[in-house]
Amino acid sequence: MTDTIYALASAQGRAGIAVVRVSGPQAMESLSKLSDGTFPVRQAVLAQLINPDNGSLIDEAIVITFHPPRSYTGEETVEYNIHGGKAVRESLLNALSQMDGHRMAEPGEFTRRAYENGNLDLTQAEAVADLIHAETEAQKQLALSQMGGALSNLYQGWADRLVKALAYAEAQIDFAEEDLPEDEVKSHVEPVLTHVMTQITGHLNDGNRGEILREGIKIAIIGAPNAGKSSLINALAQRDVAIVSDMAGTTRDVLEVHLDLNGFPVTLYDTAGLRPEQLSDEHAQDQIEAEGIKRALQKAQEADFKILLFDGKDNEMHPQTLNLKDDNSICVTNKMDDGETGFADTISISTQSGYGLDNLIDNVSRETKALFEDIQNSPSLTRARHREALVEAQEHIDRALHGFSPDMIAEDIRMSVRSIGRITGRTDVEDLLDIIFRDFCIGK
Repeated sequence: MTDTIYALASAQGRAGIAVVRVSGPQAMESLSKLSDGTFPVRQAVLAQLINPDNGSLIDEAIVITFHPPRSYTGEETVEYNIHGGKAVRESLLNALSQMDGHRMAEPGEFTRRAYENGNLDLTQAEAVADLIHAETEAQKQLALSQMGGALSNLYQGWADRLVKALAYAEAQIDFAEEDLPEDEVKSHVEPVLTHVMTQITGHLNDGNRGEILREGIKIAIIGAPNAGKSSLINALAQRDVAIVSDMAGTTRDVLEVHLDLNGFPVTLYDTAGLRPEQLSDEHAQDQIEAEGIKRALQKAQEADFKILLFDGKDNEMHPQTLNLKDDNSICVTNKMDDGETGFADTISISTQSGYGLDNLIDNVSRETKALFEDIQNSPSLTRARHREALVEAQEHIDRALHGFSPDMIAEDIRMSVRSIGRITGRTDVEDLLDIIFRDFCIGK
């Protein structure tokens, strides 16, 4: 028999209210031992919880019961809303630990049971974790969309189309003696494969927006020594993250800070100043700084876009920094007084006085928003495993479109359905007879 599991469902620490969730076949039985009240389903009931071992009062709590399948896990579930002090929490958890068939839940086990009982698919289960860890509005909305079935509905729609095409392909093999019209079979298979292939290709060519939004947009601040990179990251973070000094080479490693920039998650990277002479074995006086510069260049390549920072007191733009300019760059001139204009096609700022910082933040916000301008209109991939499975499905569909025998075509369609099914956790492609007999006049 399945164990009944329990755990604290709210955060650790002192709080006004704590929630303890119990799920499994004996959840209602343990409730009856803790309280002699009456608990209508899905209604909040105030009840005294009594320790059955010694008769002591645990707490006065709000208790809500859920019957399968209309519970989070799809099982009998009881949620105890108790006072959030440590002593109260431990008293209830200890009492539950003494109940037959009860044990502490493993991490993520409630959501796993929800998946196993068909209340969630894998993409929705992943979205629960994303929602818990969401730090910005955009991340929250992406997780809610996925938890609501945006991805699973899209993928299941493709799988359903492919299963129907597979049914026709299988019918051509299994009922060859029935003289099925080949043109009819072909007309049902090829258009479906072509349509799904086109949609998967468009879905994959999304610039990794979903993964970037889920993990945070990476912005590297690149520039010469003493251009003001550390001062800029401190100004944007509104706290002292990096050491600021007039001495060149202060920043030796890549520092990072996480920000909520108008609802979007951003990770800023403060990097070592670019001094090419320090990368030469002949001239390098400080191997630590040389390694820092190598990491700065690597971070510039990995970043979703860059802030290229120039010293406005120099006569010309730092050439090594300028060489990194591309379409994903914002050029900024630092150390400008209010109203001064820096180098051409740059944003003028002063990290010391704050001049121009609002303008810079507005520009970074626009670049960030542009990166996700389509994410609200269509579901986006959020994990590498989704992408890998869809690439596999794409390859199988392509082979099916160019297959030479009905057996090979059917097998590749079957494998494409299974690849998509791995994303959602639904891989049933065997139940084809209903489709075959519904759509064909076989055996009449």
